[in-house]
Amino acid sequence: MLDSLFSPITINKRQLKNRCIVPAMVMNLCEEDGSCTERFAAYHEAKAKGGFAMIITEDFAITNVAGKGHQYIGGLWKDEHIPGFKEYTDRLHKWGALSIVQLHHPGRQIGVIDKDTPWAPSAIPCPFSPDMMPHEMTVAEIKLVVKQFGQAAARAKAAGFDGCELHGAHGYLIEEFMSPYSNKRTDEYGGDLCNRMRFALEIIHEVREQTGPDFIIGYKLSSDEWVSGGLTIEDTKAYVPFLEEAGVDYFGVSVGVYRSGDQIIPSMYTDHGWIANNAKEVKSVASVPVYAIGRINDTRVANAIIKSGKADMVAMGRQSIADPETPNKAKAGCFTDIRTCVGCLHGCDANVNLEKSGTCELNPIIGHESEAEYQTVMTDSPKNVLVIGAGPAGLEAAIGAAKRGHHVTVYDKDRWAGGKYRLASVPPCKGELGAFIVWQMHELKKLNVPVILNTPVTKELVDSVKPDVVIAASGTTPVVPKKIPGYDKDIVVLGTDVLSGKANTGHNVVVIGGGHAGAETANHIASYMKNVTIVELQEDIAMDEVDTPRNGLLADLKKNGVRICTSTAVQEIKDHSVVVSGKVNEEIECDTVVISIGHTPNTALADELKQAGYDVRIIGDAVSVGLVGPAVRAGYLTARQI
Repeated sequence: MLDSLFSPITINKRQLKNRCIVPAMVMNLCEEDGSCTERFAAYHEAKAKGGFAMIITEDFAITNVAGKGHQYIGGLWKDEHIPGFKEYTDRLHKWGALSIVQLHHPGRQIGVIDKDTPWAPSAIPCPFSPDMMPHEMTVAEIKLVVKQFGQAAARAKAAGFDGCELHGAHGYLIEEFMSPYSNKRTDEYGGDLCNRMRFALEIIHEVREQTGPDFIIGYKLSSDEWVSGGLTIEDTKAYVPFLEEAGVDYFGVSVGVYRSGDQIIPSMYTDHGWIANNAKEVKSVASVPVYAIGRINDTRVANAIIKSGKADMVAMGRQSIADPETPNKAKAGCFTDIRTCVGCLHGCDANVNLEKSGTCELNPIIGHESEAEYQTVMTDSPKNVLVIGAGPAGLEAAIGAAKRGHHVTVYDKDRWAGGKYRLASVPPCKGELGAFIVWQMHELKKLNVPVILNTPVTKELVDSVKPDVVIAASGTTPVVPKKIPGYDKDIVVLGTDVLSGKANTGHNVVVIGGGHAGAETANHIASYMKNVTIVELQEDIAMDEVDTPRNGLLADLKKNGVRICTSTAVQEIKDHSVVVSGKVNEEIECDTVVISIGHTPNTALADELKQAGYDVRIIGDAVSVGLVGPAVRAGYLTARQI
């Protein structure tokens, strides 16, 4: 079925066993001095073991002078880096995976972690760091950086890497020279395309000279920068043949610069494989292999991209984090065993942007692959475990406890498993969230764990079961603003009831609460061509959402015509209107008022059971209301402590 995806391909005399590759993704798992760590090696080794044919590291610094875009990325600017990464490449080779290092210089997009003045082709700040004027590189400095790329590549070869990928995408230094958006020079490195691509060509020649003919040289490019005056796909097609002639062995086709950053790491609001056609355009002018990238989280989609001739390989970045075993499972036809990335970006991108280690909201072991606390060890004394709540935390705890040999039963009062997370899958562009709950339920089915739904848990039920351990993943209770006059009128419904289908709305709707849950609920209602107004006390809406998906949500709200009233308080709910004051002073006519101002932990039963002497472990939102990642991690670790 996936013959195209699982056929071999050769890059510069090196054969890949399939077309599944892992692109470069910063996870901040190395030491601050660029050295390899066990966390870094184990994280990548899991993907090699999981069947990925080629693994490209996150961007490695070629210099520690204005050369790091993140604090804990790898480095190859000194020989001392070689031994640690030699051990790393040996581990990947053991599983038959090619190991490629991405060599990178951030240029003006240096971020805030490097205290040095950034270097750039021209003295023009990065739009994301407008107060940081870059140093305009001299020709001597350009030659120095070219040498540094070559020296880093030589160290990579000594460390056992099969090749390097030059980061010529996303607005970093190589692309800054290539693009008229950022390059305003009038010497031999600026102006005409021949001059603008001179820097890239010199780097390619230097790397080849330092590493020899059999070392793979890849080149990642932004096929369209999506900024005014930037490179377009036609510009890219013009320069690609010159790079290939210089010695590039494959191309990775991405898009965007920091100014168009939502395109670089797309969220759930972006279509699957959305730039595969750009890869096809590059492939049309290149004779070396080309890989596609861009929210490809399904091997069947990946296979279709290759089979239709759009690319030779497919990079599944975030998907490789959600489930490092994706290729092996897909090749075996076990598609329902695959944990699918939902494009939330909460664990990976959001943490890295805060200079923390990257994680995954759905896969708690990421970044902890070799840590004892995260290993599954069979128990010597199986216990009867009762789990209250079939949300992500409860289901994850049940999976973990069952894998350790405990006897587990899950109960939930609702008809469907998933809790609030299932409801979060209802608004537009959020449908894939439900796939995680389906995956968890599938895992429990394989483990023969009963999940009993439509059954409220009471102390009497617990007494009848007589469990040794109770895991209380009992979730939350919606907050009701009882201080607002009219909160109990017939036109008032809860946001959770709207999302669950227990309540419908009229045509004119006011949503009280503009956090990301309230905003998504408003978007859901508005998608049915209803008139929706959000009333939010804070200065903006959805501020508890990560930037990229938030931008997607805001765009969708605008498309659906949702009115947004910020810095505005609700004074009264009447029979057919809502009175508001603040930035907006108005009586808004409406048929329905939807309350979505938050939740509080639901621990009443857990507290009662504790008082009765039961061993109760409270996890997830029942401890602290938050995102799914901490809840899943709590369930995972709790199971390993029983």
